[in-house]
Amino acid sequence: MNRREEVAEVARRLHARGWVGNHDGNVTVRDGGNFLVTPTATSKAAVTAASLLTVDARGERVAGTGKPFSEIGLHLTVYANRPDAQAVVHAHPPYATGLACSGSRLLERPFIAEAVVSLGPSIPTVPFAPPGAEACAALAPFVAGHDAVLLGNHGVLAWGVDLEQAYLRMELVEHLARIALEAERAGGVKPLPESALTALLAARAKAGLGRPATAAKPVVACAPAPGADVQVIAPGRQPQPDAADLARIIREELVRAMGSK
Repeated sequence: MNRREEVAEVARRLHARGWVGNHDGNVTVRDGGNFLVTPTATSKAAVTAASLLTVDARGERVAGTGKPFSEIGLHLTVYANRPDAQAVVHAHPPYATGLACSGSRLLERPFIAEAVVSLGPSIPTVPFAPPGAEACAALAPFVAGHDAVLLGNHGVLAWGVDLEQAYLRMELVEHLARIALEAERAGGVKPLPESALTALLAARAKAGLGRPATAAKPVVACAPAPGADVQVIAPGRQPQPDAADLARIIREELVRAMGSK
């Protein structure tokens, strides 16, 4: 399956799982110095490889028909602050989006060990800001240190070294949101002890997950001033452990972490 087909497939998976409705959601991947993006005003169930557009680092269309989606600046802000990110997925999965719309911060403290390795110690909630440059500016400070965020009164944004990782991170955020809500009904979410986090984060680093940005301060790649030079870095893919190695590393480190409590 080529890159265009992968984008279209993920878009359709978002719709099939009920994580988007109407024209909600968007999917992008790096394509050299440009980006393949899903079209605006199109149900994700109807996205095909042929319907994708190519945009440049300013979000301007360079190939394809129709218009890029209006939230392209959020994706470009992720790419500008995370050179390792090769794909970004945005959707409105109901449980996680419900938390984002309630102002809840249940996902900001870790409560499942495996999730710390996969997503880091926190899934923060980005404060609501009007769509456009203000929303990009609100998002920018959260990108370097996280792999997924809740967008206040909006939805979920997740990124990764490839499209599958970005999609699976979205899936995990929704799964954790559902668990957190059930835990609240059962008496409240009990966070992991601080003593367990060091080993779990070491396992995360050993697995090559969650690389920091290279920029000294957050880059807002949205609605640039006329003539401004907004640079989005597009490096080559970094080597990643294969699935078997990653599973083994996580198992070993989790056993070590739990044994040290």
